[in-house]
Amino acid sequence: MSQKTFGQAVNDALTIALEIDENVFIAGEGVGVSIHQDPNRATHGLLEKFGPRRVKDTPVSEAAIAGLAVGASCMGLRPVVEIMFFPFITLASDMLVNHAGKLRYMSGGKSSFPLTVRVRAGVGFGAGSQHSHNLESWIAHSPGLKIVWPATPEDAKGLLLSAIFDPDPVMVVEDLMLGRMTGDVPDGDVRTPLGKARMVSKGTDCTIVAYGAALYTALKALEPLGEQGISCEVIDLRSLVPLDKACILDSVRKTGRLVVVHEANRFCGFGAELAAMVAEEAFDALKGPVKRVGAPQIPVPAAPTHEKIFKPGPEEVVRAVQEAMGK
Repeated sequence: MSQKTFGQAVNDALTIALEIDENVFIAGEGVGVSIHQDPNRATHGLLEKFGPRRVKDTPVSEAAIAGLAVGASCMGLRPVVEIMFFPFITLASDMLVNHAGKLRYMSGGKSSFPLTVRVRAGVGFGAGSQHSHNLESWIAHSPGLKIVWPATPEDAKGLLLSAIFDPDPVMVVEDLMLGRMTGDVPDGDVRTPLGKARMVSKGTDCTIVAYGAALYTALKALEPLGEQGISCEVIDLRSLVPLDKACILDSVRKTGRLVVVHEANRFCGFGAELAAMVAEEAFDALKGPVKRVGAPQIPVPAAPTHEKIFKPGPEEVVRAVQEAMGK
């Protein structure tokens, strides 16, 4: 184990992947530039170590970056491309949704098209609506695409390595608000399996499911809830597609209640799918309504005071749990 920041853990995963497989290469806007020589930058030092054939700066065109990734994967390579901010995925969506996600199906399962898209997301850094719109439910809704969202440095490394060597296209979302978080990270080629949630806290009265920075919003709610005698089980989803349904359903069948927390807009957000799944498959176990905590149905504001109101806080989680408990 080594202590690493979130960004250093991503850098560690990229370094290992480049070392063990010559077919792996990195491409994106500014991936070869070490801004201010910041060691927390995910691609820091990789151009110097592996050269321009393996670490390639691209033009400012998300459509071209995604097209490069799809074409390279068709030729047997394992591209790892970076899309700077989640809203920019709309510019890359034709290649990802209409091509990357469908090619394996169209080959009758005979061919694989491995590619990894790293995308940065999150609310709370004052970048405004065109840089802060979380679109995970768009990707999850697109057949053939996988999406994971690590919440710890350990998973930032482990999920990225699993994504790079998965036979299908995988999007790895890196939460900007967690970029300098420090934690224990296993040394070497250690991978976190896709489709496996993590039980963070055990409880008996209510299940809380979250991912990314929203996990820590949920955890901040545990103390005030505990003071009210409410015991919550907290699950870090980690992987949205594939989804660890068993972990969620087993927990809900134990606690009888579910609260889903995410920073994306609440309306048609990923929490809606989890609520529907539980209603369909564990309805008899529910003791109260499924509650969702998410952002309002407006673009992300840029002003810090407005952004703070937009982003769900622990108070909203506490209120949602209370409502699920009938209080």
